[in-house]
Amino acid sequence: MSDQTNAGPSGDLCIRTLAMPADTNANGDIFGGWLLSQMDVGGGVFASKVAKSRTVTVAIEAMNFRKAVYVGDLVSVYANLVRVGRTSLTIHLEAWALRRREAHPFLVTDGNFTYVSIDDHGRPQAISQTDTRIPT
Repeated sequence: MSDQTNAGPSGDLCIRTLAMPADTNANGDIFGGWLLSQMDVGGGVFASKVAKSRTVTVAIEAMNFRKAVYVGDLVSVYANLVRVGRTSLTIHLEAWALRRREAHPFLVTDGNFTYVSIDDHGRPQAISQTDTRIPT
């Protein structure tokens, strides 16, 4: 987890979306699976930019659901590159929420996602190690 929980998000903004009523669980809170899917979408965008290819999710580890997300919260997902292997990337993703009438976002979920670079036939392919800097 980032030590930035009080300072704010760190990393590249990958996705920003509004939590809607259709995304709730039986308790009326935003369903954890919805939040996880938003993180995976954002992480996939980031992974594809770094790998410069199609990527697929192969693992999610160390997920921490820290605070509830409610309808109307603006959810933003930020990514930090943790590791680049021969065919895979590990990315630390943070989801931050901003509530109406609040001035600062807060960390709601974070975890490490691993993606594999694949070719046009869906087979793992090597990631070019010549330039794995994050493209802007």
